[in-house]
Amino acid sequence: MKKHLLPILFACSLPAAVTAQQQDSLVLRRIADEVLTHSTAYENLRILTKTIGGRLAGSPQMVKAEQWGVKALQAAGADTVYLQECKVPHWVRGEREEARIISNRRDAVPPLNVLALGNSVGTGKAGITAPVLEVASFEDLEAKKDQVKGKIVFYNYHFKPTFIKTFYSYGDAVKYRGQGASKAARYGAVAVIVRSMSHAADNHPHTGAMGYDPAYPKIPAVAIGLEDADRLSHRVKDDASAKVFLRTNCQMLADTIGHNVIAELRGSKYPDQYLTVGGHLDSWDINEGAHDDGAGCVQSIEVLRAFKAAGIKPTRTLRVVLFANEENGTRGGRKYAEEAKARKEKHIMALESDAGGFTPRGFTTTMDDAKKALLYSWKPLFAPYGIYDFEEEGGGVDVGQLAALLGTPIAELSPDSQRYFDIHHAASDVFESVNKRELELGAFGMAGFIYLTDLYF
Repeated sequence: MKKHLLPILFACSLPAAVTAQQQDSLVLRRIADEVLTHSTAYENLRILTKTIGGRLAGSPQMVKAEQWGVKALQAAGADTVYLQECKVPHWVRGEREEARIISNRRDAVPPLNVLALGNSVGTGKAGITAPVLEVASFEDLEAKKDQVKGKIVFYNYHFKPTFIKTFYSYGDAVKYRGQGASKAARYGAVAVIVRSMSHAADNHPHTGAMGYDPAYPKIPAVAIGLEDADRLSHRVKDDASAKVFLRTNCQMLADTIGHNVIAELRGSKYPDQYLTVGGHLDSWDINEGAHDDGAGCVQSIEVLRAFKAAGIKPTRTLRVVLFANEENGTRGGRKYAEEAKARKEKHIMALESDAGGFTPRGFTTTMDDAKKALLYSWKPLFAPYGIYDFEEEGGGVDVGQLAALLGTPIAELSPDSQRYFDIHHAASDVFESVNKRELELGAFGMAGFIYLTDLYF
């Protein structure tokens, strides 16, 4: 391990007998005190969410968010701030979606709460009215393929409650959102309704990106709230005359120009080596994008601000990246990695926050065994702050592009996930759902991780 001299970082001295880990502990304490006392992350998040709101790629709000990012990074004390251009998809939702059960029965049936899935085609102004075929899985769809033609396929796949880390539940269920339309279109379905990727105790539908297999027709796709999913399931089982009327107005327009917002704090010793920390600036259009991923953006900005305020001068160049278009294209992450490869940049570590602004528990990582061993040696340094889980493989979607192209070690802040999928991609992902203290603890964790990475990787 490289030795370091704390007086370079701070205008103070320590007894010679103090060990490297004791010195590191003192520095982390100083970073924590700075963040927990003077952080601007919560106020930055308030401005981003309340004055700009949802920031879907290609939208006017995307442009406003980029402008906000430049100003916030300049205010944090960056040596330089610039925009990195990339093409982004431009999907628009249009007017609010409409769905309702139509039946020969004379009972009053409230409208169904649905949201078009990102990148979906619309139904057209006339909408679609068709019987509903409920399926429990792709295997169930195959078993019922002769019944699919002319129907709306309803994927009623439940978010598994038995996974303690709820990202496993998401990974298990998200294929129905991503692939469900094309798999149903293969057998002649006219639309799909997908049970939301959530175990929330409410009726908010959760949108998210889907894709089309070019081998099959493009059909409309919507997510449905959990209470209405159960209601629809009961109705189609009990009422042979039941149909659903569905109308969506979404469409995909031509690609447009977006930007990664990038700031640098120049390295004191190895300025041509890079430590990347970031989150994605885009969000879905139906919410404020507070946890996904406003939190990750303001935490990343706070890392730079805290370094400046605490007098920490990284030996490598610290880059904060507010990535464009993670939600429905990952164009920003790909552009950043492609440019890094073209410029033959040396990237030491890339850290992302894109799992919500909840209480930090640890980091997921993808790196070699030697670096893993270093990471595990830091556990005692993070334990006093409730950060202890370093076991999971992983890393964020955007920084994952660096790993794929350059083999860069990557990591992602891993907060407690129990509440994340209550609000993920739903209208409830708003500023008020973020706790200031939890947000700041996550920012500290990221700053501490980058500090130690700079010293020892």
